Amino acid sequence: MNNKKKIIIMSCLVGLLAVTAVFNFVLSGAQVTSLNSDSSVSTANYFTTYRSERTNTRSEELVQLDSVIALYDAGTEKFEEATAAKLKIVGMMENELALETMIKSLGFSDAVVSIGYDSDNVNVFINSSELSYDSALSIYQMLKEESGVTAGNVIIMPVYSAS
Repeated sequence: MNNKKKIIIMSCLVGLLAVTAVFNFVLSGAQVTSLNSDSSVSTANYFTTYRSERTNTRSEELVQLDSVIALYDAGTEKFEEATAAKLKIVGMMENELALETMIKSLGFSDAVVSIGYDSDNVNVFINSSELSYDSALSIYQMLKEESGVTAGNVIIMPVYSAS
């Protein structure tokens, strides 16, 4: 494939990504407006909404990386960087899912874990009206054993959701 075809394909992919982002913004704006009218619904759906937004964002990132991978030949620097970034994102997604499941096994009804891409930060949001010292310590110990994070890089926040 010559460079002109690659540029045209990449431009089309970027255009499609922009259209998808606009639709996502418009549709999520409509959902936020309807959710704000009933505050119990917005609180109850916090964890679901967070996961959905995280999945959409990661999907867009993976599409961009796939387009870069398709554009360059194997062995080039750009190809290797895009492949490494894609593998890192997939690994983060797997770790987040595993950690969320483990936190739920500690007795919380729901949890969301967000691992930083460019940092060692781990943010944990649990479904609880308050967070006791023992609960926070249990979550931290589990995070430390599973992902090797240090105390300064962990934030554990209770977010109460009725359902």
